[in-house]
Amino acid sequence: MKSEIKIIECPRDAMQGISQFIPTQKKADYINALIKVGYDVIDFGSFVSPKAVPQMRDTARVLELLELQNNTSLLSIVLNKRGALEASFCDEIKIIGYPLSISEIFQKKNSNKSISSSLDLIDDIQNLCIKKNKTLLIYLSMAFGNPYGEHWSNELLFSYLKKMKEKGITMVSLADTIGNSTEQSIYDLYKDSNSYFNIDIGLHLHSKASDVSLKIDSAWNAGCRRFDVAINGHGGCPFAQNELIGNIPTEMLLNFLFSKNINHSIDMLAFESACNEAKKTFNL
Repeated sequence: MKSEIKIIECPRDAMQGISQFIPTQKKADYINALIKVGYDVIDFGSFVSPKAVPQMRDTARVLELLELQNNTSLLSIVLNKRGALEASFCDEIKIIGYPLSISEIFQKKNSNKSISSSLDLIDDIQNLCIKKNKTLLIYLSMAFGNPYGEHWSNELLFSYLKKMKEKGITMVSLADTIGNSTEQSIYDLYKDSNSYFNIDIGLHLHSKASDVSLKIDSAWNAGCRRFDVAINGHGGCPFAQNELIGNIPTEMLLNFLFSKNINHSIDMLAFESACNEAKKTFNL
């Protein structure tokens, strides 16, 4: 059966905020278990400063230990041209992700760059992706508002979607970095974004567990067919605020798909094994 949804599993996001270093082999064992599940994409690591994100300092080594399958693409996050160059030379990586915040304060917190310099960097990364036959995915972070009192509006988000389309970016994710979206704001913002811009738009939501089911349902009804998730909802952005708001739990998305009889690509036996591996990885 043809899958009706694209699922991006995000072990990188799940791991990056953990202070205790997860051994390289343990990371690779977990990601290899995820590869067997049949996800469309796995956000496996990031080529960023080891001082800023110590947990990701072994991404290149982890990549060497992965047992890839053709049905799953690897995604790596970068924050500068050096990281983009490193990722672009890895044939195994098919998608390079860059987080562009529509909040100036958060852009500086997250990448130590202004929005203006980030827009210039996106041009450089896009050129690299074209040369290396890779796809650039732009995360529009703080898409649903910010905690800093900065101006935010639907129109502001749309202006950045327009910029991405003008730059030839074909893959974008609206990111709720701090979990402040509601089922109504998700429905309205996604439906309008998807209607106005003829590009592949997904959702990267952080959420309290009590709100997850309603948010998934709202996003699906608005037309979203690409979701970022993490087993057990691990993760959250360590640069946004003190409290980490976790990712959408993979198991809750799968429960939704089952309840609606929606076709997907997930091997449920392999998923159960990956959940067991997650317990080892995160010391549950």
